[in-house]
Amino acid sequence: MSSSRSGKSVSRIKTGSFERRLSLTRAGLYAGTRMASHMATNWFSSKETREQRHRAMLSSQARFLVDELGRLKGSVVKIGQVMALYGEHFLPEEVTEALHTLEDQTTSLEWPAIERVLKEELGAGRLAELEVDPEPIGAASLGQVHRAVRRSDGLELVLKVQYPGVADAVDSDLNAVAHLLKVARLVSFGPEFNDWLEEVRVMMHREVDYRLEARTTEKFRQMLRHDLRFVVPRVLPEYSTDHIIASTYEHGHSVSSVAVRELPLDRRSALGQAALELFFRELFEWGEIQTDPNFGNYRIRIAGEQGEDPNTDRIVLLDFGAVQSYSSEFLQPVIQMIRASYEEDLAQVIEGGVKLRFMSKDWPPEVLEKFGKVCMSVLEPLAKDRGQWPDYAVNSRGQYRWKQSDLPSRVAKQAARSAISRYFRVPPKEFVFLNRKLIGVYTFIAVLNSEFNGEELLRKYLYDDGEA
Repeated sequence: MSSSRSGKSVSRIKTGSFERRLSLTRAGLYAGTRMASHMATNWFSSKETREQRHRAMLSSQARFLVDELGRLKGSVVKIGQVMALYGEHFLPEEVTEALHTLEDQTTSLEWPAIERVLKEELGAGRLAELEVDPEPIGAASLGQVHRAVRRSDGLELVLKVQYPGVADAVDSDLNAVAHLLKVARLVSFGPEFNDWLEEVRVMMHREVDYRLEARTTEKFRQMLRHDLRFVVPRVLPEYSTDHIIASTYEHGHSVSSVAVRELPLDRRSALGQAALELFFRELFEWGEIQTDPNFGNYRIRIAGEQGEDPNTDRIVLLDFGAVQSYSSEFLQPVIQMIRASYEEDLAQVIEGGVKLRFMSKDWPPEVLEKFGKVCMSVLEPLAKDRGQWPDYAVNSRGQYRWKQSDLPSRVAKQAARSAISRYFRVPPKEFVFLNRKLIGVYTFIAVLNSEFNGEELLRKYLYDDGEA
């Protein structure tokens, strides 16, 4: 959720289905006409010229449609953001690049509209117990956050307030966006795209289910209550409703702040290790994973500040709206691939990929091997064979340098150089979300500029006794 202290605000959000569908239909028809005209005039050009012009037209179309989505706000913007994060296997690159710009939307709803929601949801008497700051501390596509103080005891809390009507508009908005993409000729519909679209629908309904998010927040708070490295807000049910989540205010610095950047290396590395272990617990123990990699969902609480424990820096976990539960049927092949990668068992890596349905035994053996090796390279920071590490990815103490390693780019280049793209299948939707989470964890550790080897942590969760 973006800070909106200096952002723009609006008095209302269009949530009427007719109003929104009309806006999107007009945009789609206009974009479709533009594309049809482009294809007609581009027909007689050379193949290379046609391709260049087509990519330029896709970029232009995508930017135009993103501007239209941005004007509507609400769940339409969130749908666009979700498509940007998870649509790389389904949408043209030009479209996902344009959709990523929606992440910069920081427009908030003006206080009178938010105050009406608070009064309707809490009642005048309950609301009078709180002194609410009219200025939001964060704004996103589905709602915004306001600080408050309970008058009776001075307890600091935050109110996450959902914008009026967005929950009811999810289905119609998603259908309208999908129709817009089709009319604008930006995507080819098929079974895999339709399945993915339905998963986006499920995710969107989960995002607007504040009762579920409140329960999930409390569940994670209980699971992490004995781990001093993490802080999870306490939900206050007396001020929470279907459209409001009230929780304790938890202070902290942004992950990329100067205060965090200036921490000694060993402390930044300890924070990175904590983030990696949290992911391992989600994956190996709980089967519930927070899949949103947005850094706005995290804060760093520095040891000794505001009366805190002087010995432990802590990670504040703020948003649990994107937590997904995974079945053992899905997780076991994933864990099999991780274990096989660690043990350098290429055959088992390939078998896991086949079980997850994004590799096929029908592929040529050399393609399967290349794909398996690409998958194994993702575990580079966790490997026991450190002889494969690039010199620039290792410090003088033999520790992995997560930022300097540039691992995600190297893995992408390795995949691009192979013939994988000709055979690659769209992975199951669960894998898409899990992969995005892993990239998010790696990036989080890199932004902290942590330097440590992840092998010991991985072994702890792969093997109960720590022995291979």
